[in-house]
Amino acid sequence: MTSHPPKFPQHSQLLAREPQPSPPTPIPLPPREHTWPCPPQNLSTGLIGYQGCLMTLSLAELHRQCSPWEKRAVTAHVATSFSCYSFSCTLAAGTMQPTCRVLLFFLLLLLPGMWADPEGSCKLHIFQTFVFHNTNFVDTSAWATLEDIVFASLHKPTWDIQYLYPWVYPSLPAAEWDNLKNLFNVYMHNLILSLSGDAKQYQTPYPFVFQCATGCNLYPNGSYTKFYHLAYNTHSFLSFNVDNLLWERQQETELATQVERKFNTFTGFSETLQHLLNVTCVDHMKKFIKYGKASLKRQELPVATVFARTPRPDQLLLICHVTGFYPRPISVAWLQDGQEVPPGPALNTSAILPNADLTYQLRITLAVAPHDGHSYACCVRHRSLGTGSLLIPWGSSNIALSVGITITVLLTMAAVLAGAICHYRRRR
Repeated sequence: MTSHPPKFPQHSQLLAREPQPSPPTPIPLPPREHTWPCPPQNLSTGLIGYQGCLMTLSLAELHRQCSPWEKRAVTAHVATSFSCYSFSCTLAAGTMQPTCRVLLFFLLLLLPGMWADPEGSCKLHIFQTFVFHNTNFVDTSAWATLEDIVFASLHKPTWDIQYLYPWVYPSLPAAEWDNLKNLFNVYMHNLILSLSGDAKQYQTPYPFVFQCATGCNLYPNGSYTKFYHLAYNTHSFLSFNVDNLLWERQQETELATQVERKFNTFTGFSETLQHLLNVTCVDHMKKFIKYGKASLKRQELPVATVFARTPRPDQLLLICHVTGFYPRPISVAWLQDGQEVPPGPALNTSAILPNADLTYQLRITLAVAPHDGHSYACCVRHRSLGTGSLLIPWGSSNIALSVGITITVLLTMAAVLAGAICHYRRRR
């Protein structure tokens, strides 16, 4: 039986009316590799977070208008607190329609590291963004993920829940979905009103952005962790200590102090959030795992390519590019004479990056001396390969490349010769 969280108090100190933003004008961008297969719309919806790491675009980019067919890149930065890695990523300027939000989310899952989570663990996370353009317009976005699957999102005009997979809605009783929708709407209204009022009190300049990442992580031994983090303009701002029912500011500013003080007086809100994170989150995650088993067990085989570059005469960069794999966890290593090359300055591994088809890619680079007498191979291990591994020797790539070049040259010579013969016959 589903355990229902307590309701918000009827006379909440936080009561807001729903903002009614006007839809942005679509600004199409030309398609190119690793971009969305649908026209972008609104740059502000590119604000994203993952695993409690809060990301945003710079404020200068939020209102910059993109001319039609303009090719431009902007950078999204991630807050460095909560044990998050510091990194950045580039994405096409502009935004997306609701159908594109899933793809943009995957384009921003750039946490470094491989095999970061124990086998059998699972994550249920919710992300929200609030772009305060002025006193009358707050642009909101929200979505939920099970592992790296975006399975639900917020429909902006109505604030209804959109179910992005056929198994999502049957996972919970209809009454529970209604309860969650009502709770979420009250929470969104209240949070917007509270943050807007505090920002006005301290004359915070517009535009500014608040982002929230919350959820729970379930581990194979049955233990779980939960979190609620709030960021302001890319910086950690406020966290909720779930066990102690305590809001804790993450920066020493007047605004953070005021929000911390006010939120600690909202006992009804805090108790509801504690129940949702301690009980409801894990309970619902287990149901989603049961109904979404097929989506979670999806597997795609990796495709690996080995090639080299010569940045200078005394250095050869061996590059192993692995793409098309799913799920995300993967192990890629360079082998020297059959032994794995240990981490060091000569070895450089990229973050695991998403592809537009909802698979992943990465590359690992090894710097060696030309003609050093050693043999090298790229070794790939992935769940889709079972107990085996994919081994791509550097030498075989050289042979394949040489054969390809030779065939191309022979075909070109044959075409030229055939053309000369035809021309000679026509003249006679």
